Amino acid sequence: MKSYLLGLLAGCVLCYSVHAQAQLLSNYDGPALYQHYCASCHGVGGHGDGPVAATLKAQAPDLTRIAQHHGGSFPNGDVRVAIDGREALPAHGTRTMSVWGQQLDERAISRLLAYLQSIQVQ
Repeated sequence: MKSYLLGLLAGCVLCYSVHAQAQLLSNYDGPALYQHYCASCHGVGGHGDGPVAATLKAQAPDLTRIAQHHGGSFPNGDVRVAIDGREALPAHGTRTMSVWGQQLDERAISRLLAYLQSIQVQ
């Protein structure tokens, strides 16, 4: 019975912390979300040169050139799926980026997408 109660308590704490994180993120705009979740790998300017980039197995891509690599059009849906990370894309190979979909709600991902679209090079 004691282990059941500890498990229940741990589950409640986890649910509360996820809810608290979502509440906190509701105040973040796209640039703040980017700085919090992406800049360590992709760099402040989105060029793939963040402080953690050198330690990654795969090179962090330059996020300012997403549209350029897709014929000049920003692939909103594809980028959303990449950020969310919960849906596997077998054609793209194994997943190397963190799965943020468990921490970011749809509104936060939309704000992050808008920011990424705003930093695209012409």
